[in-house]
Amino acid sequence: MILRPSAPRGGPFCFIFVVGMKIVTTAEMRAIDRATSERYGVPSLTLMENAGSAVAEHVLAHYGAALKIVVFCGKGNNGGDGFVAARLLHEEGKTVQVILLADPASLRGDAAAMFRKLPVDPIIAPSNQELHSDRVQLLLPGDLYLDAILGTGFKPPVDGLYADAIAILNASHVPVVAVDIPSGADADAMAPQQAAQKGIIARADSIITFTAARPAHVFSSLSEGRTYVADIGSPSEAIISSLQLNVITARDLAPLIEPRPVESNKGNYGHVLVVGGSVGKAGSVAMAGMAALRTGAGLSTVATPKSVLPTVAGFHPELMTEPLAETRAGTIAAGARLDALIKGKSVLAIGPGISRVPETSELVRSLVSKNETPIVLDADGLNAFEGHTNELNGKGRVLVITPHPGEMARLAGCSTADVQKDRLGVARRFAREHELTVVLKGNRTLVVQPDCEAWVNTTGNPGMSTGGTGDILTGMVAGMMAQHAKDTLLAVCAAVHLHGLAGDVMLEGVGEHSMVATDLLRGLPEAFRRAQRAAREKFVLWDR
Repeated sequence: MILRPSAPRGGPFCFIFVVGMKIVTTAEMRAIDRATSERYGVPSLTLMENAGSAVAEHVLAHYGAALKIVVFCGKGNNGGDGFVAARLLHEEGKTVQVILLADPASLRGDAAAMFRKLPVDPIIAPSNQELHSDRVQLLLPGDLYLDAILGTGFKPPVDGLYADAIAILNASHVPVVAVDIPSGADADAMAPQQAAQKGIIARADSIITFTAARPAHVFSSLSEGRTYVADIGSPSEAIISSLQLNVITARDLAPLIEPRPVESNKGNYGHVLVVGGSVGKAGSVAMAGMAALRTGAGLSTVATPKSVLPTVAGFHPELMTEPLAETRAGTIAAGARLDALIKGKSVLAIGPGISRVPETSELVRSLVSKNETPIVLDADGLNAFEGHTNELNGKGRVLVITPHPGEMARLAGCSTADVQKDRLGVARRFAREHELTVVLKGNRTLVVQPDCEAWVNTTGNPGMSTGGTGDILTGMVAGMMAQHAKDTLLAVCAAVHLHGLAGDVMLEGVGEHSMVATDLLRGLPEAFRRAQRAAREKFVLWDR
């Protein structure tokens, strides 16, 4: 969700909500800028002014203590954004030093116009020799660097003067803010670049880009800090993308996590039924049931083999439990009576801890095929369909699957390595062919619809690579769906985002190595609070 201004900078702002943070290619971004000016009448000079103003505002909000700011500018529009930021920061009382890595005579168009407005004398360094001269080196010390050298239109590798300037940024201990994108990066890349690419990319402590994200902003791990997206005046109608890719942001979640009406009761927020568990795997289903409650569901019932029930019931007093007939192996038996339990429930979550005993797998397939209740399917509930994927279809109903790469590989009939090489493609094919929603877990978890539209999650960390976090997600997805039956997609995206955010909260408390799944339950209240705060931020943002 992006906030779009109804008037260009200089006039009064009235912010309105527009659903979706699209990811666009570099070529599409150029087309968006062009359409904004030619079709919607926003001058390109205004767009540059707004972009530079956003950079200055970001610096003042997050690096306000910086007294001296050094702005490295190239000769293109990225440099033009830097000129605007430099002027506005100077007007705010900052000591600003602009280093132009070009001959001023080579500046064109809007960048040239903004260069002429600079209120400070720039240092002109059009060659490596000038850049490394004592005159320039003496002026480099500062409290903050702005990287406005190369924007998203650049195709790597970078060399010569710009490479030397990037090397200066990378060798320094000064915080670096990237304007649009770290210089030297390929904006259209959909994978990490630093290790794979020969050449050089500027480091960034934060990135502020404009209008919409490019693929590299989301997939390439270009910053150790946050990426911000500022609206600079392009109307939503102009933001067109062929990628069918979106970023999940806190603003998307806002309607789902706002304060509840005073007149509320548990019946207003849905009833989740979690079916799963087996001897030795009671914790999985208990965590899923509790996660549904922590996410806001009014009621959560866990149906589990009768010998497992005492363990589940002892997990948390708020959980309701139902004993089921069991096999000799301590799993749910095919004769377990579930129809009466399912009746009246908002969402059915199947799979955590349910095991791969053939009789139980048959029961899973039967439950999924004959029930119209919205279903979340995970873990061994998914493995029950290995070799039976023709029975897994969501046509005409709500069916959400939440596989990790190994489970996705078993369903898709390929290797885990194949899934990881083409996560988006594999998830899209499966969602389309089976007419269901795929939540493919992992770094940058994907939520993919049957029409192949996909949402990318940016929260989470490696500390969540521990048994049980997937069970927590299953319960959270079911809990969100139970509360928001009219908007399943948004409910799923909200659960995925909050799940990762709870992990990020706990990372600060217990670290990567000591994190366990139940830590996420403890982190959820703060995750909700952080999402609520982030939804109110002026710029759309995400971490790393």
